Order: sequence, then C-alpha cells, then structure tokens
Amino acid sequence: MERNKRMKKTVFLAAFIIVMICSCANNDFSTDSDKISFVLEWEPNTNHTGVYVALANGYYEEYGLEVEILTPPESGAAAFVATGRAQFGVDTQEILGVELTLSDPLPITAVAAIISHNNSGIISLKEKGIDDFSKLEGKIYASWEAPGELEILKQTITDAGGDFTSLVTVPAPATDSISMIRSGLVDAVWVYEAWDVAAADAIGLEYNFIRFADMSPVLDFYTPLIIANNDFLEKHPEAARDFIKATAAGYKFAIENPDAAAAILLDAVPELTPDLVYQSQVFLSRAYASPGKPWGVFDAERWSAVYEWMYDQGIIPVPLGSKGFTNEFIE
Repeated sequence: MERNKRMKKTVFLAAFIIVMICSCANNDFSTDSDKISFVLEWEPNTNHTGVYVALANGYYEEYGLEVEILTPPESGAAAFVATGRAQFGVDTQEILGVELTLSDPLPITAVAAIISHNNSGIISLKEKGIDDFSKLEGKIYASWEAPGELEILKQTITDAGGDFTSLVTVPAPATDSISMIRSGLVDAVWVYEAWDVAAADAIGLEYNFIRFADMSPVLDFYTPLIIANNDFLEKHPEAARDFIKATAAGYKFAIENPDAAAAILLDAVPELTPDLVYQSQVFLSRAYASPGKPWGVFDAERWSAVYEWMYDQGIIPVPLGSKGFTNEFIE
C-alpha cells in the first residue's frame, strides 16, 4: 500500500506539471476547424480500428474533415488534448476521474465510449488455479502502478472472500503481459480481453481470465473512451459532431465487417500481428456497442457509480457524479 501511496503522489505531481503546461498553451481553435488531430493513448491496436476505418473509407472526408492520427507523446494523450495540440484523443474513465479532480482540472470531456463495457481483468496460467479473485491470495501480481489499481484488486478479492493483504505486488517487467505470466516470475497481471486474452488464444496458451466487472458491477467503467478539448467543443460544436458521426460510422463498419476492418488496420499498421488483429477484431465486433444501442453512448448511472466508488476509496478527492462526459455529439 505504501508503494500505491507513492504512486498516487507521482501521478498527481505529473498531472500538476500537465496543468502548468496547459496554462501556457495556445488553445486558439478559432480557425481550421476542419483540420483535426486524434491522439492515441497507446500503440495502434483494435481499440482504434474505427478511426482507421473512417480515415481509409473516406468518412471524414465526406464531412469535409482532414484528420491525422498521432501516436502518444511522453506527456500522454490527455495532456496533448488538454493543451490544444490535439482536438480529440483516447483516455479511460478511471484515469479521467483523476484528471478532472485536480485543483485545476484538465479542460477535457469524454464524448464517446469506444467499448461499451469494461473487458479488463486478471490473466494467469491455468496451472496456477486462479479461477476466481479469492485465489489471488498469496500470489505474485505484476502491478502497472496505475491510479486506483490496487483499490480495484482489494475490492474484487474482498468481495470474493479472499485476503487482499496476502497479495504480493511487484512492478510489472518491461515486457508484454503474456510473456510475464509465461516467465514464471509473476502469477497474474491485469490485461484486456480484447487484446491480451486474444493474444493468448492466438498461441494456444492455457489460461484463466477473470473480469473485474463480473465480480463487482461498480467496476464496469468505460475503458477506453474518446476525449475532446473543451475549448474546441465550445467553439466548433458542428465540427465535433461531424467528427463523431464519421468515427461512429467507422466503428459501425468494424462491428458489421470485422475481417475487412482488421485488414484496414493491418494495412495502416503493418507491424501488427495479423492473427492477433483478426482474432481481437472479431471479439470487439461484439463489444464496441451494447445490443440495441448505438456505438459511443454513455450510461449516466454507470458513469456516476464508478466515480462514487472512486471517491469512497479516496482515489479522487471530490465526488464527480455524472460530470466529465456528454452524449451531445452521439446520434
């Protein structure tokens, strides 16, 4: 827990630096509303397929938009969007909660949910027998040292009747998640079903995967999501709406045509592993949107429940309620 406390201080210090950058940045969006930069939060993957599809299929062009996709800078996607260096970017709800509760909150708003439900959880080799959260007792967990990470583990392990204090946490090695558990140096690691579990399936690995949202519904947060610069939304709401319309069309195409969408992503990012991309894309074609609902829509009750839990756990200093998102730009 002491490591987690130090980690939180580091996160808030880094966020403070971001705010200082924001105060010096030029957020003048009075011109060129048709030129839009979209910054990723990580290396290109199937979470981002809809944007690549919209670009390749000319959906942005149909709305008169010139869109460029940027790889994430060291300062992070949220910092790039907050400072006006990009109009849109990728973030997650739990990290956004920290960014919105600084003494000087980042000027960003979530405008679309990329995936409708949280598909993250814990993966381990099947031989470890970790088929529910209580089985993490006494195991070695590779920590990403992210805000709220250990609180989430404590919630799920406790709910399952386990002893969280017996969990051994170590910093995650600088390698991919599947290699971590195969090395035997750690027993379990936090991953995303759409990518890391698909990677395990692609190589025929025998594993157990347990989802956070299945154990504790309050942990069904939106990850990832699209954020926008508040100044841009205020000055150019129609351009923002057009961007989201075109992006939604890209994700709709990916939902209906996973193989074709995977091919588009691979054409744009050929260094990705084809088998992994195709397998991940099939999974996400069923996960981008909830049945009967359009892609991108946020549920206000779910959103608020996540932030109420984060406040109760002391992860954020003030309650947020339903602040931080809008469905205004989703049709």
